[in-house]
Amino acid sequence: MSIYVGNLSYQVTEEDLKRAFAEYGEVGRVQLPTDRETGQPRGFAFVEMKTDAEEQAAIDALDGAEWMGRALKVNKAKPREEGSGSSRGSWGGGDARRNNRY
Repeated sequence: MSIYVGNLSYQVTEEDLKRAFAEYGEVGRVQLPTDRETGQPRGFAFVEMKTDAEEQAAIDALDGAEWMGRALKVNKAKPREEGSGSSRGSWGGGDARRNNRY
């Protein structure tokens, strides 16, 4: 199981997240997705903790808390739906011809 952490500062690092969540238990893994084109953080992360009780303690303590100037959104991560990746290519959706993008 993992925790979704949203509304993160774009300056946050994996180490920052590990330190913050370590107050509530043992952190297993941190994923901080980055934008493919810019390499910049996308403003959210996933944190795995060793036990469900530790995860819940972190969620209870950090959801809505202000951290690095932002109000965090912290909850249990939902499983990724099958086929949820973009199949529309790099145009961001729609038909390139219809949108006059060649």
